[in-house]
Amino acid sequence: LIIMVPALLILLGAMETLQTDLFPGKTLLLLPPVNFTIKVTGLAQVLLSWEQNPNQGQTIATVKYHVKINTPQEEDYETRNTESKCETILHQGFSASVRTILWRDHSFLASSWVSAEHKAPPGFPGTSIVNLTCTTNTEAGNYTNLKSYQVSLHCTWLAGKDAPEDTQYFLYYRYGSWTEECQEYSKDILNRNTACWFPRTFIHSKARNRLAVHVNGSSKHAAVKPFDQLFDTQAIDQPNTPMNVTAEIEGSRLSIQWAKPVSAFPIHCFDYEVKIYNMKGYNQVEKTTTNTFVSTTDGVSKYFIQVRAAVSPACRTIGLWSKWSRPIYVGYTEHHFLTPINLCSYITYLKLFGTRQLIRRTSNALTSGSASLEVYTDLEHHPACIWNSKTLAKIKAFSIMEKRFS
Repeated sequence: LIIMVPALLILLGAMETLQTDLFPGKTLLLLPPVNFTIKVTGLAQVLLSWEQNPNQGQTIATVKYHVKINTPQEEDYETRNTESKCETILHQGFSASVRTILWRDHSFLASSWVSAEHKAPPGFPGTSIVNLTCTTNTEAGNYTNLKSYQVSLHCTWLAGKDAPEDTQYFLYYRYGSWTEECQEYSKDILNRNTACWFPRTFIHSKARNRLAVHVNGSSKHAAVKPFDQLFDTQAIDQPNTPMNVTAEIEGSRLSIQWAKPVSAFPIHCFDYEVKIYNMKGYNQVEKTTTNTFVSTTDGVSKYFIQVRAAVSPACRTIGLWSKWSRPIYVGYTEHHFLTPINLCSYITYLKLFGTRQLIRRTSNALTSGSASLEVYTDLEHHPACIWNSKTLAKIKAFSIMEKRFS
């Protein structure tokens, strides 16, 4: 729960008395604002409000206010309004000051400052979470509710180094006026929540506003300090991978094409990277802004191809690259290839002989020509292959070693 702490009003110093050529023969007194308060209105969100001093004897149409944020990060600005909204982290506390100012021609008048403070929430140091990271992703939405795209949110963190073992963490996010509490958590070995998944959120698929994330906690042994973080929604959005990647070779000409990722952004808003490589050490990565790419090959090797996407700076200022698409293979090879599912079945059978025999017999199959090392890329992703990753790594290393010395 977020506790609204009453703001503490502090009056600083006496008002300044200044003589200006705006009011010849008179001394103008600018009085500081009154009833300055700080009110928490949401996650990482406060409202500063004040009133013009009722004792200001003269009516000044051009009066303005100078607002200064003192903590957690210094910032200052001017406004004609008597209230101001701020998005800011609050777990370190928040304080601000305001004064009345008057600019006219080349003269400047200013009252004394008044300040208010929102105190940091209680909690022991070292108990709040660390290393909070969040990413968003867009999926095609349910058209029956008139929303074309749905945005998911995934956040991960680590428990504080001094958090008791029974600590439990709870995550909330705010986007605009919408606030949600996480319902789907992943846990660490001590059964503490360390990740959260929102399959659907109120975040817009072309979001530009900041995302506020708040994580608090509870323990029977210590007060757990909460933690806030603000994210640029464009910076944490990860596009989907390009779809329908295909490739063909005619002679030495390699042609690759694909479809744009599932996204609310149109086709002209994407940049792409194309990765072409083989098992002989060839590796080529090229950028393009279209959904096709043409390259040349040596005409005798088998090539792996992957593509990834990012939203162009022409459509938003910053963002992440998507994951690489699943590799596809084109080209000639002198070996006969086992399919991943057949090799998986073969290895499953060989498991009856134990890990050592599994490694030797599988590597023999690879080095004898009945399979090739290229198949590993499929093995690591194929759903038919459910085995220990260390075993697969040993098989690969053993195969490479036997090829080197054969």
